[in-house]
Amino acid sequence: MTRDASRGAQRAHSPTFSPLYRQIKDFLIRSLEEGEWGPGDAIPSEGELATRFNVSQGTVRKAIDEMAAENLLVRRQGKGTFVATHSDPRSFYRFLRLVPDDGNAAHGVSDPLSCEVIAATPDVAAALGLALGAPVIYVRRMLRFKGEPVVFDQIFLVAELFSGLALDGLRGGERSLYSLFESDYGVRMIQAEEHLRAVAADAESAGLLGVNPGDPLLRVERTAYTYGNKPVEWRLGLYCTRHHYYRNDLG
Repeated sequence: MTRDASRGAQRAHSPTFSPLYRQIKDFLIRSLEEGEWGPGDAIPSEGELATRFNVSQGTVRKAIDEMAAENLLVRRQGKGTFVATHSDPRSFYRFLRLVPDDGNAAHGVSDPLSCEVIAATPDVAAALGLALGAPVIYVRRMLRFKGEPVVFDQIFLVAELFSGLALDGLRGGERSLYSLFESDYGVRMIQAEEHLRAVAADAESAGLLGVNPGDPLLRVERTAYTYGNKPVEWRLGLYCTRHHYYRNDLG
């Protein structure tokens, strides 16, 4: 191995080395986080970004391809590349993997039951990276499909990011909760992590979901993150799978 090749090999295995396109991706994400381009905005062309960062267009394209695969950006044939938004009907239920048995997707209706500020319990504080007892907004809501109650959610939000959120603001309209959070509070959910387990319906959830106490439900615990891998929402959802199943595409 030549001296230069040896240096290259050492660099490739260095824990601090990051491919150039990943560095460009980090710059672009920082611009999104700082609000240079908002949800739904067009970003500059690949040529303009290549000039801005003094790199090749291919490097920029690779960074954008990866961001598009992660649903941070959306390519539109003949129009350009845009910042992804939860207001796009195709993204209303980006993290909801529940599919009706007949395969005919239906628009869900959010039915908020309550909204209040509470002190973070140990579980909530740990999930959201907060101090024990810190204020969080606690939302209880039902999600209905074709009038049928399918999901009972208990949602915990970092209070300082959603100041003023109240029950009236959650009611009415055709927007998803994430669309509301994005447009009214400037908080965009970028990614989420879920944990699933089977549980038995208690008296409250059975009454809300129209099942018998003790019937099986799917418990989905989700932590949603915004830019910078910052947790901003933790929710516990109880899913009725009487006419639905949970689908996850693996690839």
